This record gives sequence, structure tokens and C-alpha cells, in this order.
Amino acid sequence: MLSSSSNENPLYKQPIFAPLLFPNESSDARDHCANERTFLSWLRLSVYMSVVSAAIILSFHLKSEATSIEKRISLPVGLLFWLLSLGCLINGLGNYLKTVRQYAQRRALVQSGWKTQVLFTIVSVAIVAICVLFLSTNARSSR
Repeated sequence: MLSSSSNENPLYKQPIFAPLLFPNESSDARDHCANERTFLSWLRLSVYMSVVSAAIILSFHLKSEATSIEKRISLPVGLLFWLLSLGCLINGLGNYLKTVRQYAQRRALVQSGWKTQVLFTIVSVAIVAICVLFLSTNARSSR
């Protein structure tokens, strides 16, 4: 069991694969479960974006053959989605580990930070830019 005065990182204590035990005072158990759900949400977003990345890179079309513009754009856009997917995974894991360490030191504050807001902004702008790019290329190719 971890003491509240522990300044060590609880993730490096022995045994490594044993569960972390914290004294359940006030809402600690609920907050820890919320932290795990948040990590799982980041993981799910990362998996979705990597699947989209693979579909874009493979030029996955159901009805027709990909145009030359779509073939040229698919690799950079797919790599962009893959990098955003990796960023989501790293951000979620970092947030989870930081919060667990703060729980062990009895100073965790569950909230979104500036890194989360920046990553969501980048993902949103990238998705909107890609949609506008595809709409403009499809409009030009249909003329």
C-alpha cells in the first residue's frame, strides 16, 4: 500500500505487474476509474484514426477507382492521420501516468490541460482542412 508521503513514482515500485493500491479516501476510487476511462477514450480515438489512416493510404474506395489526385494525396494525408493517431496515444498515456503519479502523492487534480486542448485543436483543424481539400479536388475533377 502506498503512503501519502511517498514522493517516489509508484509505477516503478516492485512488483512491477502488481496492481497499484491507494487508500480510498473521499472520491479516490471514482477518480481513478475516471482516469482509466479517459485513457481508454484516447486509446479508442487513436485506433480509429489509425484505421482511417490505413484506409486513406490504401485508397479504399467502394464504388470507383481512385483518381490520380486522390492517389497523390492519399500518402501524405494518411501519414498525417497516423501521426495524429500516435500523438493521441502518447497524450493519453502521458496524462494517465501523470495522474497516477499524482494520486500516489495525494495531489491529483482531474481536469484537461493545455496539451489536451492543443492536440484537439490540431486534430480538428487537420480534419477540416482535409475535408475541404477533398471537396475542392472532387469539385475540380468533376468539371
